[in-house]
Amino acid sequence: MKGKIIKGIAGFYYIHAENNRMYTCKAKGIFRNINIKPLVGDNVMIQTNEDNKYEGIITEVLPRKNELLRPAVANVDQALVIFATAEPNPNLNLLDRFLITMEMQNIETIICFNKTDKVVDEEISLLQDVYKSCGYKIIFSSVKDDLNLPLIMDALKNKTTVMAGPSGVGKSSIINILHPDANMEVGEISEKIKRGKHTTRHSELISIDKNTYIMDTPGFSSLLIDNIHERELKEYFREFQQYEDQCKFTGCSHINEPHCAVKNALDLKLISRIRYDNYILIYKELENTKKY
Repeated sequence: MKGKIIKGIAGFYYIHAENNRMYTCKAKGIFRNINIKPLVGDNVMIQTNEDNKYEGIITEVLPRKNELLRPAVANVDQALVIFATAEPNPNLNLLDRFLITMEMQNIETIICFNKTDKVVDEEISLLQDVYKSCGYKIIFSSVKDDLNLPLIMDALKNKTTVMAGPSGVGKSSIINILHPDANMEVGEISEKIKRGKHTTRHSELISIDKNTYIMDTPGFSSLLIDNIHERELKEYFREFQQYEDQCKFTGCSHINEPHCAVKNALDLKLISRIRYDNYILIYKELENTKKY
């Protein structure tokens, strides 16, 4: 029988099978011998036990479409990254680091700015302007005002989606609305520092319907990008791509070179200054990282 691993804890794997039932399974020892570790999100074949029809063994891990290391998950269709418009204020450098991480793994990302009830329209327009030239789908939502939650559900339909974002942005509240049976623990915001407590302790897929899964991941407050050369960084800023062949110098880094089409687009406000400044900051970090 075919199924999908939705959770793995202490050597036990919880499989959502094609008959819409849940099975608790162990993995065959052969996987250790061939250096394969089943991951959440893996599509697998299972064999059920004769004495307990809800337990079984994973007999085969089917080929993966992709594999993430952080979080450890396979067969992801897309990511939904959630930031708050306020409380906490959006850290756009952190958001850009997440976008780069997903671009490096060829995973499409949807940006959701939650808590729109906390800000005025001008602040929403500013966030829209920063990312309008990047080609990312953007959803502005409010759990309190029930704003655009159906749009989020439509974006998730028939896909396996990693949901990520800093703590306290309303991620668990959104999941609770999308799937009330998930019973996610909602973290309270610290009034002193306006940051959320980490409420997600392990990665697992939540089945919304037969072909729709979401994976909640632990909240993050930093993302280190250190496994690429600084000259490669520009490849992961989508808005730069249309100007690449217009620069005077081949391999232009879009920083110090004259006659740079990206910098010209920046001057014309076709590229966000905030995004460009984040590019420079991350470029300098990579440049100063000792290469081994």
